[in-house]
This record gives sequence, structure tokens and C-alpha cells, in this order.
Amino acid sequence: MPHATQHSDAATAELDSALRGGPFHLALRTAIAARGLPLQRVQHHLSRHGVKVGVTSLSYWQQGARRPQRPESLRAVRALEEILRLPAESLLRLLAESDGPPPARRAGARDSGVLGRLLAELDQPPDDGLDTVGHHERVRIGPRRELAGREDQHIVRALRDGVDRFVAVHQGDPGCAPERMTVHALENCRAGRVRRHHDSGVLVAELLFDTRLRAGDTCLFRYAVEDGTAEPSHEYARLFDIAGGQYALQVRFDAAALPARCHRFTRPSPTGPRGSRRDLFLGDRHHSVHLVEPRVRPGVMGIGWEWT
Repeated sequence: MPHATQHSDAATAELDSALRGGPFHLALRTAIAARGLPLQRVQHHLSRHGVKVGVTSLSYWQQGARRPQRPESLRAVRALEEILRLPAESLLRLLAESDGPPPARRAGARDSGVLGRLLAELDQPPDDGLDTVGHHERVRIGPRRELAGREDQHIVRALRDGVDRFVAVHQGDPGCAPERMTVHALENCRAGRVRRHHDSGVLVAELLFDTRLRAGDTCLFRYAVEDGTAEPSHEYARLFDIAGGQYALQVRFDAAALPARCHRFTRPSPTGPRGSRRDLFLGDRHHSVHLVEPRVRPGVMGIGWEWT
């Protein structure tokens, strides 16, 4: 019996974690497994609640291959919370916050459809099949006040079976030369195809994983983009299309080019007004500032600075 109790405690902890952090499909799959219900029984219970959903749809929902969107499907999600004995709104909240593709990219990187065309050249669909759990970004500003480069560490979770790559997007500052930028795979990935667009300063690059992920698998990988091709930089920001996981941004300045002031800011959209401005302290020893957002929201977030 102690083994059964330990198993039950572990299952409860896993379910609690999934309900807190998501994404929706993982929480649903964990809840169904915790109750020990085959999908046919789940379908039967739904029908008793007056909701008709096919077993195939339920399977797709818990794999992350599809998400409930129609009114009837949302009724089913609400009924599932009752059937699976979950807190009210727990699945609906995750569905609204974190389900779907999580493209977080440099603010302004999608002008005039350039990014869409570059992604199409890499056969990259809008839904990359990945959910971002965490994204830590380190930006270097060089001695000429230029954006010298950045290093990114991602933690992602596969929403479906067979995902084997991530497409990184980099947009340089005005006057940059994408043809002179380079991409380096640093950990748990290797560089694939790279596409560039000179006029917009956009570069996209494939990062190929060491293995094909199964639905629910996580992957931690690092890569770097070397830039250093543009005019003096004044800010670095990210656009988040939907809510997601943790984001941390650090900007480090060369000792020969220190700004007068630094601040963090947000925007509701790439062209919207700045808001939530807060000054940041530039450390004397490491010459860096940073921000940490435990759970990002749709919009733009970044760090700006002023030169003397």
C-alpha cells in the first residue's frame, strides 16, 4: 500500500503542476491519466452532459495537435473540468493563456510580409508545434555602441509528435547587413538552413534538434547570432503574440561604450506607445542590466538606453 500512496501523491503533484503552468493539452492529458479514464469513457461522460465530441478530437486535444475553439468545443472543456474533478476555469484559463504557437520575436521583424516569405522558404508552418516554457536572452552592445550579438537559451515543450526543429528570427538595427551575420548552434542543436533579407535586416535560421520530440517532451537548447553590422543601437525588444512562459533579457555593454541611462518598457504592439517604463541600474562591474518576466503577456517588452 505505501507504493500506491506514493504513486497517488506523485500523480497529484504532477496534475497540480500541469494545471498551474500548462500548456492546456498537457494539463488535459495529465488530468485524464490521473482519473484513469480511457477516452471512450470521457466521451461517454461528455454525452451525458449534452456535449458531443469525438474520440479523435479528444485525442488531438490532449496531444496538442488541435485546440478547442468552437462554442461547442468550449462547452466540452467546461464539462471536462467537472468530469475530471478540476477547479472551475482551470482548463479554460490555460486554453486562453498558453495554448497555440508561441512565436516571440524581435519587435518589428514582420514588416511587409518579409518574415512570412522567409519562413515559407524554410517550409516552416505558422504553428511550429512548440510551447515556450522559458526563454533567456543575452544581448551584447559593442565598443561602437552597436548590437554586437545575442545568445539565446530556450526551453520548449513539443505540442505534437515529430517536432525536430526551431526557427530563430533575428532583426538587426537600421543599417545592418544580414549577409554578414552568422548563426552558431551552441548546445543540443545544430545549425540548418539560413535565409536573409537585406532591406528589412531580417535573418531566419533553422536550429535542428538532436532527436525528434514526442508530444510532451521538453528540449533545452542554446544558439547565438553574431551581428555587429549596424549603427548605434538604442533598444532591444521582443514581440510576444500570445501569453507564454518565463522571459529574461540581459543587455551587457562594452566598458568603452556605457550608456547614460537604461530603462525597461512595454508596448501593446510594435507601433504602440511605450508604457510601464522603469529605470534600471547599470552595474559598475559587469556593465549590464536585465529584466525578468515570470509569465509573458501579448505585446512588446524590452530595454532601452540613452547615450551621452
